[in-house]
Amino acid sequence: MKDRVLAVTGAAGILGSALTRRLAGDGAQIVGIDLAKSFPADAPLALALPGVDLADQAAINAAFAAIAQRFGKLDGLANIAGGFRWETLEGGAIETWDKLYTMNVRTAVLACKAATPLLTKGGGAIVNVSANATSRADAGMGAYTASKSGVSRLTESLAAELKDKNVRVNAVMPSIIDTPANRADMPDAQFDRWVTPEALSDVISFLLSDAARAITGALLPVTGRV
Repeated sequence: MKDRVLAVTGAAGILGSALTRRLAGDGAQIVGIDLAKSFPADAPLALALPGVDLADQAAINAAFAAIAQRFGKLDGLANIAGGFRWETLEGGAIETWDKLYTMNVRTAVLACKAATPLLTKGGGAIVNVSANATSRADAGMGAYTASKSGVSRLTESLAAELKDKNVRVNAVMPSIIDTPANRADMPDAQFDRWVTPEALSDVISFLLSDAARAITGALLPVTGRV
């Protein structure tokens, strides 16, 4: 990873922060992109792009134009930005479906589209975040798993589209990530069975690296002991 330029969306969040530390530790130059107005003080970023609405095409295009101006290249993109909502269809609102589509699918589509011209210059990799729950949705999981299924189909389609341009596209499919929010929502769960942000970051780092150079179009379950 030494001297590679890697962009991470959602870099201010729990998983995004863990991933930036992992990738920077590998020697990469990290570009952090997030809707948040600031990043953790210890975030190892070569370029910080806060306050970017990833669902806005002009905003995300401007972010990647800044990457091109600063570095002249991009070697990888990790789409970590996204969201979750548990809501039944009967008791919920159609706006939840729109919101999760925007947070999980639209943000990934726009980032991939903006990154592709830079990635195809010298080859690179994209890693998206789908969900293991897409294999079978439980009650209250319809909107979330529908949106994450869209991420999976985006990953497969874009992998086929870019395979002859030396750009690999894969996705991780985590089960439950061990975050403070998930612990608060499920206080009686066995947290040690969940996937830690650090463990998931290890897998994403692998998929961005040359060690995964023969892998594209894969949807990789990362489920811990769930």
